[in-house]
Amino acid sequence: MWTVRRLREASLGTQLFALQMVIVILAVGGTAGVWAEHTRNQLDALHQQRALAIAQSVAALPEVRAAFELERPETVLQPLAMSVQHETGADYVVIANTEQKRYAHPNAALIGRQLSTDGTAVLRTGRSWVGTETGTIGTTVRGKTPIRDEYGNVIGLVSVGVLETTVVGQLGAALPPLVWTAAAVLLAGLGLAALITARVRRQTFGLEPREIAALLEQREGVLHGVKEGVLALDLAGRVTLVNDAARELLGDVPIGPGEDLTRLPVSDRMRDVLGGADPGADRVVLHGERVLVLNRTPVSVRGQHRGWVVTLRDRTELVRLARELDDTSSATEALRAQAHEFANRMHTVVGLLELGEHEAAVGYITRSTGGSYAADLRERVQDPTLAALLLAKSAEAAERGARLVLSDDSAVPPGLLGDPQDAVLVVGNLVANAIDALDGAEGTIEVSVQADAGGLRVRVGDSGPGIAPDLVEEVFREGFTTKAAQSGPRGLGLALTRQACLRRGGWVRVNNSGGAVFTALLPARTRP
Repeated sequence: MWTVRRLREASLGTQLFALQMVIVILAVGGTAGVWAEHTRNQLDALHQQRALAIAQSVAALPEVRAAFELERPETVLQPLAMSVQHETGADYVVIANTEQKRYAHPNAALIGRQLSTDGTAVLRTGRSWVGTETGTIGTTVRGKTPIRDEYGNVIGLVSVGVLETTVVGQLGAALPPLVWTAAAVLLAGLGLAALITARVRRQTFGLEPREIAALLEQREGVLHGVKEGVLALDLAGRVTLVNDAARELLGDVPIGPGEDLTRLPVSDRMRDVLGGADPGADRVVLHGERVLVLNRTPVSVRGQHRGWVVTLRDRTELVRLARELDDTSSATEALRAQAHEFANRMHTVVGLLELGEHEAAVGYITRSTGGSYAADLRERVQDPTLAALLLAKSAEAAERGARLVLSDDSAVPPGLLGDPQDAVLVVGNLVANAIDALDGAEGTIEVSVQADAGGLRVRVGDSGPGIAPDLVEEVFREGFTTKAAQSGPRGLGLALTRQACLRRGGWVRVNNSGGAVFTALLPARTRP
């Protein structure tokens, strides 16, 4: 009990070593016992067949048959039996008649007496028999066979045997090689057990099971407690670890340990970032209605590359706030430009009045207020949020050397948009993309916004270089951009536009007509 308690309290390496040695000892001992038993059975069978062969040879001798016709058969059979026993190395050769009285026996005093073992089966059936029995000289492995006369009648039997002590002696002579072999196997098992124990200690960094369990619990707690999503991938691209935050960010994607990256139902863009086809830091990916930022970092253990860890951060709210801030900045710039223009007009009016040109001042004021672009825009686009956005984009385009024109067919009645968030996103991104396409050069941006089947149809065209035919679908993929490298995520505006349209059951397309022309349909309500 004390030893078992000490073993339970021992280190993991000691327990493994002891367990392996017990297994080796049991295996070697069991194998040696089976080998010894098998060898003993083989020796028994060998001596039985040998004894039977000697008995059959004696029974077939003519002088044995002839001796049974004599008045005293033992005078012939006893010397013959002793001679055979001496020549063959058998421990006894016994000859008896059908009444089982001995005519030959190693102990001459027993001649004429009844057999100590029953030979009725051999005499009655006339068949030979082999087995182990205990007689006057001890336990022997023996064989018995009938003696027949010239007519085939059974007239007696011959019994030949070898003492069990002789068999055991032969088995003992074969044991030393077995003992040496078992000892060699034990030593080899000892060495292998020591090597395995040392390897386990290296692989577990010398930690005990309770320490490993504590580390695992801490890792699980930290992993599932962080707000960032964490994905671990092995060298084959299979998921080995995923935390709760990653599952939440990926939504309905069935992801878990063992999943193959190439079979995940995610966009090509996300698969490229996860698989390393699009390397770099802070890669922006659209997934459902979320804007995710992914970072893929290699993992090395003891100087060997073992896989990658991908972190996922949700920037949906940040992108929305940044877009709102951009819209607010554009509106502020538009107001600043209008204030500057109004101040210039007021200075002109004041100057005309000081010069006494009253009629000229009145005419100037009439002309300045009669064709206001803002008033015309507000009259056509009666949704205040969308009208403010177009006014701000018009001012932004003017500051960058372009001119934004609202088409004559534009008409947005009040109450059409309901929540204008998606409409502002679509129109704002398409106009911003058109302004960027002109790249500061003088040009015209024509915008058309009108009601269509209860929704909003948007058309934005520019006088820029247009879109290459092989890129008409590629421009809507997140991460795609033709702009020079800048800080912050690029290639996101058109992808968000397409996402918003598809979410409501609409569409967005692009074609070239003197420049790029983007057309989008944004239904008023979401359809499956």
